[in-house]
Amino acid sequence: MKFGLGLSVQHSPDDSQAGRFQEHLEQVRLASAVGFDSVWASQHYLSAPFTYFQPIPVLGRVAAEAGAMSLGTGVLLLPLHHPVDVAEQIATLDVICGGRFIFGVGLGYRDVENLAVGQDPKQRVGRLEEGLEIIGRLWTGEPVSYAGRHFVLTDVRISMPPLQRPRPPIWLAANADAGVTRAARLGDAWLMNPHTTLPTLERQLALFQETRKTFGKLAATEIPLIKECYVAPEAAAAVAEARRFLGPKYEAYRQWEQDKALPAGESFTPDFDALARDRFLLGDPARVTDEIARYRDTLGVTTLIVRVQWPGMDQARVLRTIRLLGEQVFPRLR
Repeated sequence: MKFGLGLSVQHSPDDSQAGRFQEHLEQVRLASAVGFDSVWASQHYLSAPFTYFQPIPVLGRVAAEAGAMSLGTGVLLLPLHHPVDVAEQIATLDVICGGRFIFGVGLGYRDVENLAVGQDPKQRVGRLEEGLEIIGRLWTGEPVSYAGRHFVLTDVRISMPPLQRPRPPIWLAANADAGVTRAARLGDAWLMNPHTTLPTLERQLALFQETRKTFGKLAATEIPLIKECYVAPEAAAAVAEARRFLGPKYEAYRQWEQDKALPAGESFTPDFDALARDRFLLGDPARVTDEIARYRDTLGVTTLIVRVQWPGMDQARVLRTIRLLGEQVFPRLR
């Protein structure tokens, strides 16, 4: 298995944002030192009650601290952007990090974000599909002409192709079954989200694999999964401490109506113990190792991306989790 650090770019507006960003750089340096393989940044706009660092500038700065780690967007909300801009920005990041960029993209689910940038939320799927096709063609470095419902290009050549050939890998996030089948058609991998429980992920992974067969595609070589994770020396303390920070975060998700984007049968119950079951990785190193092994053995996970910080959490707790993972958990799983 490979392991990634998902930077928790949401913070309380009462915090020093400059200070919080410096903490992220410290987290990346430690992750590199203890054996993480990649570092990731995600995207949302209008993220009240939290602040939100945007992924492209974050990853551009983080590249200087990342050593040999890969970089990735986990995920960029592609329908909110023009594909020419994204193709140029990601190509630049791929060159900056020496050809180790993974392009994670998602559809998004919040109408407020689409409306704020002047997009009809009902056009999300079309903009995602056209955007991916255009970006892939632009990354060849050849001129592209395209006439779609959402984008029109005439003899457009981007300034610089990505370093990776033929292109950076595309990992497509999805919640609902329709999104999983879309990921099977359009992506190199389905980036499994942290909000869905293990039984549903197992069912949807079978759907993903069967859809790839139906479309004559090779089996995906990567099976990546994002998870909320907190490790402490004692299991009970880990759960109690995580509850203080994860509970309010998922209450905000309910306010954003993210639970309505979940697959059938999934929800964000206010009961934290029920919410955490088969969803979060919480405990001492032995328990977290066992839980990761369960996901690996059930789903065949090849890359696990852990989010180890939530709004209001102090840096010492974050660094402790990163160190315990790198020194006591990952060596048992590699």
